[in-house]
Amino acid sequence: MAAPPARARADYDYLIKLLLIGDSGVGKSCLLLRFSDGSFTTSFITTIGIDFKIRTIELDGKRIKLQIWDTAGQERFRTITTAYYRGAMGILLVYDVTDESSFNNIRNWIRNIEQHASDNVNKILVGNKADMDESKRAVPKAKGQALADEYGMKFFETSAKTNLNVEEVFFSIGKDIKQRLADTDAKAEVR
Repeated sequence: MAAPPARARADYDYLIKLLLIGDSGVGKSCLLLRFSDGSFTTSFITTIGIDFKIRTIELDGKRIKLQIWDTAGQERFRTITTAYYRGAMGILLVYDVTDESSFNNIRNWIRNIEQHASDNVNKILVGNKADMDESKRAVPKAKGQALADEYGMKFFETSAKTNLNVEEVFFSIGKDIKQRLADTDAKAEVR
């Protein structure tokens, strides 16, 4: 008797690889920890190279295994992290709403994506630390939305600390990628 197809044996219907990118200190690791483990820490430990977590979610009756890669934002790790762009199906571009330079650098991160990632990769813009006092805000929400619109991306403001929109961001990009994969599967079956 033939073995069932790999997908049938697996504990998920889709495996989706996501990448978190952005400047050092914007909260990429905190977003990942909040989403994968439901926890938050105030101690800042720089990611060395790359790290990843896995969480399985359900979307439209399908089990989606999200493999989320957390990259180092520091320039000295850039050659390591760009190697991971190619396999990514979705990329979350993260900036800190209290740090204008992290927002301005998003265009550089987009150039990196254009150079190293697949053409059809899904992208989402994330303004993190939205729980901070308005007096500390350096990037208005409208500015984040305008940049996302310019590049045809969805946009969310999040707070890993208060769990604001964290689930929504990951579910949103997961749903978009699942739809893209399902559409690709449907086209392949038609041929």
